[in-house]
Amino acid sequence: MNLKDPKLTALQFNEYINNQDIEGLSSLMTENHIFIDRAGEEFGDMINGWKEFFTNFPTYRNYFYRVESRGNLVVILGYAKWSKDSLEEDHAI
Repeated sequence: MNLKDPKLTALQFNEYINNQDIEGLSSLMTENHIFIDRAGEEFGDMINGWKEFFTNFPTYRNYFYRVESRGNLVVILGYAKWSKDSLEEDHAI
C-alpha cells in the first residue's frame, strides 16, 4: 500500500483503529502527533491514549460510507459504533 497517498494513509490508520493495532497506529503517527477530539481537546501521548481507549471501548469500530481526497486533504463521512455496558452507540464521524 502506498502510504504517501493521504487517502490510503487515512484508510490504513482506520484499519489499525478497527483492529486495535497499537503498533500499526504508532507506525503512522509522527513523534509530535496530536489527537484533537470533538470537543477540541488536544492529546499528545497517543500510544497510551489508544491503549486506554481500546480498554474502555473494546468493540469500537469506524464505518465509512464516503472517502474523498483533494491533495493532502481527506474527507471521511461515516459513523462509529461500539457497545459498552450492553448499550449500543452510534455516532456520526
